[in-house]
Amino acid sequence: MKKLLLSAAALLIASISFGQVKWGIVAGPQFSSITSKNSIPNGGKVTSKILTSVRAGVTADIPLADEFFIGTGLLYSGKGGKDKNSDMKTTLSYLEVPVNFMYKPEVGNGKLVLAAGPYLAYGISGKYKNIPLLGDRNAFADESGTGKLKRFDAGADINIGYEMPMGIYFGLNADLGLVNTADNTSNSRSFKNTSFGVSVGYKFGGH
Repeated sequence: MKKLLLSAAALLIASISFGQVKWGIVAGPQFSSITSKNSIPNGGKVTSKILTSVRAGVTADIPLADEFFIGTGLLYSGKGGKDKNSDMKTTLSYLEVPVNFMYKPEVGNGKLVLAAGPYLAYGISGKYKNIPLLGDRNAFADESGTGKLKRFDAGADINIGYEMPMGIYFGLNADLGLVNTADNTSNSRSFKNTSFGVSVGYKFGGH
């Protein structure tokens, strides 16, 4: 968590040093799933059903050169998934810092936005809900030990959107988790997040 906050602070401080930084707010639905392996002994690889949540926060486009930017910010990102064979679902909430390389060429009256890069995330809350015979459990402090998750996550972030002249933004986003967040990796256990969503926002400042 400390490293994540330091990284976010460094990026925000760097952005302030650029007079033409463009700030923004963004929000929209997010659709996530979990790909797990051996979550139960010899359970094999399983991809959950999709869970609907929210992605929202503040963004900053830091100029590098004409039409090129570093896109960052601080986002709330809801992730998780639904079990295919029961009413159980996993709900996870993260604070996420993307570090995207962004290209914004003029297209029509506005700008096309193409961005990709890594993200860092820290889990602020998480639950396994409706576990058969057990009820609910904290995903980041599972008493059984076998299902406990690490709070740190990281992966690849992709964004495609369009920024209108008045600052209104529409976009599509996707996160591919690359870190095994399973705290107990005995029996080759793994747990990875994947999500995609639709965003609407407003950008101000800069040109």
